[in-house]
Amino acid sequence: MALSQRLDLRQSQALVMTPQLQQAIKLLQLSNIELASYIEGELEQNPLLERDEGPAEDAIEAPPAPAAEPAAPNEPAREELIESWDAIAGAEGEGKLDLAGDPSAWKTGAARPEDGDLPGLDQTLARATTLREHLLAQLAEEVRDPADRVIGAYLVDQIDEAGYLTIEGPAAAEVLGCAPERIERVVAQLQRFDPPGIFARNLAECLAIQLKERNRYDPAMQALIEHLPLVASRDIAQLLKLCGVDAADLAEMVQELRALDPKPGLAFDGAVAQPVVPEVFVRPLGTGWAVELNSDALPRVLINTRYYAEVSASLHGKSAKDYLAERYQSANWLVKALHQRATTVLKVAREIVRQQDGFLRHGVQHLRPLVLRDIAQAISMHESTVSRVTTNKYIMTPRGIFELKYFFTASIAAAAGGDALSAEAVRFRIRALIDGEANEVLSDDRIVDILMKEGIDIARRTVAKYREAMNIPSSVHRRREKALHF
Repeated sequence: MALSQRLDLRQSQALVMTPQLQQAIKLLQLSNIELASYIEGELEQNPLLERDEGPAEDAIEAPPAPAAEPAAPNEPAREELIESWDAIAGAEGEGKLDLAGDPSAWKTGAARPEDGDLPGLDQTLARATTLREHLLAQLAEEVRDPADRVIGAYLVDQIDEAGYLTIEGPAAAEVLGCAPERIERVVAQLQRFDPPGIFARNLAECLAIQLKERNRYDPAMQALIEHLPLVASRDIAQLLKLCGVDAADLAEMVQELRALDPKPGLAFDGAVAQPVVPEVFVRPLGTGWAVELNSDALPRVLINTRYYAEVSASLHGKSAKDYLAERYQSANWLVKALHQRATTVLKVAREIVRQQDGFLRHGVQHLRPLVLRDIAQAISMHESTVSRVTTNKYIMTPRGIFELKYFFTASIAAAAGGDALSAEAVRFRIRALIDGEANEVLSDDRIVDILMKEGIDIARRTVAKYREAMNIPSSVHRRREKALHF
């Protein structure tokens, strides 16, 4: 077989991930807090970018989203929803700052340029005392012996965030070069510090320290503490036998345990919770819903073309001109990517509102099953794009603030072959049934029978899975709790 060389021309298509495309994809999946941090970095790196401090005159807004299906006959529910929205936010969305109030009121407390040199509210917060500082201050006052203070300072550094001691006495004695008995003596002193339960080695010791502080560590309570696994499993018969008390006393003892703090150290060093800032607002408008972006959550940047013209006219070296051209192109792409991100988020949010019109009108019971593919097909986008848009982004509705991912739930078949139901709506119904238990404790099989009569085709294992996901104990444990009023 002869071998030969030849040249062929072939035409093909391929997706090239340019740096600009990578930047656009990255911006799409960032939350508004992460986006603000990213923009700050770009403002520092690019001399041609500047922050747009002017008012947002033209907020991106979508026309009223029509209902996905004809409205239900229960129209007074919608009227009440509009009236409640207007009562809080005003007919045009203007009112006091509230969870369902004026979108323009969702602003940070930081000082604005027109406020002069006054610091913002977030800059006036005092730093909270840490757990380590709190313990070291008590150590300096309560422990007189210098050597014991050294041991105590070392042990302070060996507790975790919950306040538990993470090192054993012999190990600490080997490190410090002292007798284990002295370590135990110092630990006993430290366990009298505030908050009660600190420096415990395990949960039982932590609860015992708090009960001793309250002078409630009697033999019956000691037996209960020593058998905490039986408390967790609600083994009433064994607990009554071990503690030597009647059912009323046991119920009172369990209530005392519940009043204790199993992780006393968490009262300190708590991270400041970041407020959820919605990127999209939904409010009733006519027969539909007005969907608009939160202009305060949209970082606005501009290209300083005047500065670019002045600098480019004074440059002579090729490297300097190339750098300036690259910075200008990067700034231009960033502005375009921010606008594309805003329009894409709005497009996805508007379609979600259209699909979940029943939820907005009547509540979680009418939440429709929805997957990413449904939204992607409706707006002619890829599923991965919809997934990025709905990640870490929130929408404010008359029914509260929800993550966009909340509206995507699996479907549960209807028993009579009707429309499928949302898994979230079924979970809501299961919780409602359990919360409404009076004298009868509903087993998983009984819940299945009730749901089947309501037209929901669901298996018992699915009910059990949903119940466990909502941290609801089994019917056996709930029956034991009702017997002892746990």
